[in-house]
Amino acid sequence: MTARLYHVPDISCDHCKGAIEAAVSVLPGVSSVEVTVATKTVKVEGASSDDAVRAAIGAAGYGIE
Repeated sequence: MTARLYHVPDISCDHCKGAIEAAVSVLPGVSSVEVTVATKTVKVEGASSDDAVRAAIGAAGYGIE
């Protein structure tokens, strides 16, 4: 199982957290998604591709640094 950490500077509230978690959690191979508002990070565990995770975060309206 792979764990990846993404820095998403536009995360500012629980709405952002929920939107990103909803978008990423439905991807095939994702076993968990944890968004931390304070550090503006998204931790994704599972076998989903990096490209798919980045695309899902982007589709939710957020950019990755």
